[in-house]
Amino acid sequence: MGHIQDRWYKPAKDAKGNLRLNARGRPVLEKTELFGVGMRYKVRYLDPDGSERSKSFPDKQKKRAEDFLIEMESDKREGKYIDPRAGLVLFEVVAQSWLDSQTVDYTSRERFATRVNVHLLPYFGKKAVGSIRPSHIQTWLRKLQDAEASETSRALYFGHLVSILNFAMADKKISENPALSKVISRPRASRNQVVPWSRERARGVRDNLPRRYKPAVDVPAGLGLRKGELFGFSLDDVDRTKDLAYITRQVRVVAGQPVFAPPKGGKSREVPIGRKLLGLLDEYAEEFPATEVTLPWSHPGGEPTTVRLLMVTGYGKVLIAERFRVNFWLPALKDAGVEKPTRADGVHALRHLYASVLLDAGESIKALSQYLGHTDPGFTLRVYTHLLPSSHARTRKAVDDFFDDTLGDPASDDRAA
Repeated sequence: MGHIQDRWYKPAKDAKGNLRLNARGRPVLEKTELFGVGMRYKVRYLDPDGSERSKSFPDKQKKRAEDFLIEMESDKREGKYIDPRAGLVLFEVVAQSWLDSQTVDYTSRERFATRVNVHLLPYFGKKAVGSIRPSHIQTWLRKLQDAEASETSRALYFGHLVSILNFAMADKKISENPALSKVISRPRASRNQVVPWSRERARGVRDNLPRRYKPAVDVPAGLGLRKGELFGFSLDDVDRTKDLAYITRQVRVVAGQPVFAPPKGGKSREVPIGRKLLGLLDEYAEEFPATEVTLPWSHPGGEPTTVRLLMVTGYGKVLIAERFRVNFWLPALKDAGVEKPTRADGVHALRHLYASVLLDAGESIKALSQYLGHTDPGFTLRVYTHLLPSSHARTRKAVDDFFDDTLGDPASDDRAA
C-alpha cells in the first residue's frame, strides 16, 4: 500500500526518542532540513511489477496527493494502471512504432509514412504523447483547414492520428485517446457521386491514344480493372475455355522502383471476358506481341517474377502510372475535347463506366462487387447505388399485373362476396 511523505515536516521526538504529542494527543511536527526546498508532498507506491514509483506535489496540495494515491491504487486493482512516466515519450517515437507495426502492403506503408511525416509530426512530433489535449488537436485541424487541405484529406490525416493515439493506449502510454473527445469537430471524408463517362467520351479518348496504348481504354472498360492491374495484365491470365480473366497482379511503385504485387487488398478474382474484347486484344497482340518483363514481387527485394505483359512502353519496359498519365493520357483527353481534366478523368473513370454498363444491364451488386474486387458488397452499393436502374416502372407493372390477374379471376368475386 502506498503512502504520502511530508518532506518539510517530521514528527518531533523527546530526549528519550519518544514521539512528542500535543494536547490533543497528536504528534508534534518539526521542520526537516528540506523545509521550503522543492515539493512538499511525495506520494510513494508500488506499480504492478513491484517497482517503487513516486510523484511529488507542492505545499497546500495534500488533497491532490491523496487523490492521486487513491487513483493509482484503484487502477492497479482494476487492471487500468498507466505508469505516469510512460506518457512522457514523444509523439514522434510512438508514431514511428505505429508505422513499423503496420502490416499493409509496402506502397500503403510509404503513403502512411508520408502523411505522418508531412502533416502530423511538424505539429505533434516533439510533444509528449501524454501531454496532447483535445484543444491541441482542434487547433491542428484548424491549421489544416487554413492551409486549404480538403475535408477528405483532413479526415485521412485525422484517422492516422486516432490510430497512433489508440496504439499509445494499447501500449499503456496514455489512458484515453484525446482525439476521440466530443469537443473535437471531426472531419468527415466526402464522397463525390460517381459520374460515369459516356461511351462517346471513352471512344474519343481511345481514338486519340497512340495505337500501342489503346488497351488502356479497352481493358478497364471491358474488365473493370484498376490502373495498376491494367499495367500488370497478360493474355496468359485468360482461360479461353471458360471465357474468364484471372486478375492476380498489379504494377506498383515501391521506394521508387516498379514491382509486381497482388491486387488491392491482396485478393485475386475472376472476371468474365467478352468475346469481342478478347478479339480486340488478340488483334492488338498480333501487332504488338506480348513482352516478357521481370520485376521483384511485392517489394524491391522480393522474388523476381517474369510476366508476358499485354501492354508495355515502346522500349519494352513496364508502364509507370504517372509517366503514362502525363505523356499519353492527358494529351489524349485534350484531343478528345476534355480541356480541364480532373481526378475523375483518370483511367479509373473507365472502371466506373464498366460498373454502370453492368448495372444498366441488370447485373447484381454482389456480382459487380466480386468483379471489381471489392471486399464488401455494401461498399459497392454505396458507390454505385445512384446508377441502379429505376424500379418505378417495374413496380407499376408488377402491381398492374396483380390487379389484372385478380380482376380477371371470377373466383375472386366469389371470395369477396
